[in-house]
Amino acid sequence: MKKAILSVLAIAFASAANVQAGNLHVDVYSVDKSASKVEWYAAKVTGKHNGTINISKGEIRDNHGHISGSFEIDMNTISSLDLTDAAMKSKLENHLMSDDFFNAEKYPVSKFVITRVAPYAGEGKGQYTHTVTGNLTIRDKTNEISFPANIIFNQGKVSCTGTAVVDRSKYDVKFGSKSFFKDIGDKMIYDEFTIKFDIKASR
Repeated sequence: MKKAILSVLAIAFASAANVQAGNLHVDVYSVDKSASKVEWYAAKVTGKHNGTINISKGEIRDNHGHISGSFEIDMNTISSLDLTDAAMKSKLENHLMSDDFFNAEKYPVSKFVITRVAPYAGEGKGQYTHTVTGNLTIRDKTNEISFPANIIFNQGKVSCTGTAVVDRSKYDVKFGSKSFFKDIGDKMIYDEFTIKFDIKASR
């Protein structure tokens, strides 16, 4: 009986050791902020704007094929690319960082945490490698989003490119939104905006 108990304990210990050893082999890739790029695209009834925003930090983890990670976005770096007039450009950027939109002073960081990565099986298979699902936090409100992406690991580096669509009304970004102001007419700004990203990271 004593030998049986010792055998069970030995197996349990070995299993725990294997799990621990497996965790020690997680590959962590730190985001290269200078090489990574995040672009935003937004539209209204009378026009559209696009620009960039910076990642402040982030990492991608590969645990024997199980991909996870998290990223932080610096909301004080919202920049417009489509406006050439300096005064108009500054006006739009300051408005986007104000409480009408993302309130960068109060909520300086937005965050995306990956919760699931699965092989892509949607339309246009071959264009993307994975479907990424995660929790996006803006203005301290968190919602799940999912989008297709290309994730490629190669010689100690990883690249992740894709496009995500975000519904700002879910984060209480109300300005010009028909979800909150039904009679806004042609002053409406569409709730959905697009984020295109090209993330580079290395071990």
